[in-house]
Amino acid sequence: MRESASATSDVISFDGSVVVLDGGLSTALEVGGADLSDDLWTARLLRHDPAAIVAAHAAYFEAGADVAITASYQASVSGFVAAGIERAEAERLIASSVELAKEARDQITPGERPLLVAASVGPYGAVLADGSEYRGDYGLSAGELRDFHLPRLELLASAEPDLFAVETIPDVREAEVLVPLLDEVGLPAWFSYTVADGRTRAGQPLDEAFATLAGSSSIVAAGVNCSAPEDVLAAIHAVVVATGLPGVAYPNRGERWDPATNSWTGADSYSLDLVPEWIAAGARLIGGCCQISPGDIAELARTIRS
Repeated sequence: MRESASATSDVISFDGSVVVLDGGLSTALEVGGADLSDDLWTARLLRHDPAAIVAAHAAYFEAGADVAITASYQASVSGFVAAGIERAEAERLIASSVELAKEARDQITPGERPLLVAASVGPYGAVLADGSEYRGDYGLSAGELRDFHLPRLELLASAEPDLFAVETIPDVREAEVLVPLLDEVGLPAWFSYTVADGRTRAGQPLDEAFATLAGSSSIVAAGVNCSAPEDVLAAIHAVVVATGLPGVAYPNRGERWDPATNSWTGADSYSLDLVPEWIAAGARLIGGCCQISPGDIAELARTIRS
């Protein structure tokens, strides 16, 4: 068993190297034939087909990813309970997301590159399964958001991932709750917003959004995910100016999620030609989000390592 803290500190020193993140977990699962149509999304398979999750993580490691992001993005105790699962079992399933990623890691011979497990912490809007993570402002108080996030952070931390991947956060108000909670729990974390047209999805300026992260004792990198590739560069510039942290970039293909049809629509603007600019601007964790497959990550890893 790897020692999480030491492995994380060794890799997240960012001495100029670039860490390759995985791609869309849902994408790899759907390629394997998984049905992700219900409100639990990938978290459904934590109970019904954990082997499929292990296989998806392994596919990304084999493609060249250095990090597996767990199947806990849309997982919550309340979501599992609403699906008829007992609370104790719901808590076990959330923690199991980390164990499944570790199981996949243990199947891989990494050579000289450390392989990490990042516990996914999605926004409150993700559990609503109505596209709220692309809008923000859920009408909840800071206390209500804290009561939602803290138990899940503690459950995931108890399974000893290498770090948290706090991702697809649409709103500064949610970030203002999450940052002190992350410092309270104490596990290293990267923090990424979902953005569009130079603002968070809730409409706040990026300099304001990233300034919220400055001074955190736990956040080791910051940036954007599940955003159009063309929105990444400005965000990385904003991260570096506001925080001085290494940048995180794992966009989708440029399409937009339509919650009415549960599908992605729009044009594909994903291109590896953009990656050198992201690195030059300060991105040090680079991967893909929705619609980015193991094949895409293999090409990304070759591009970065060449």
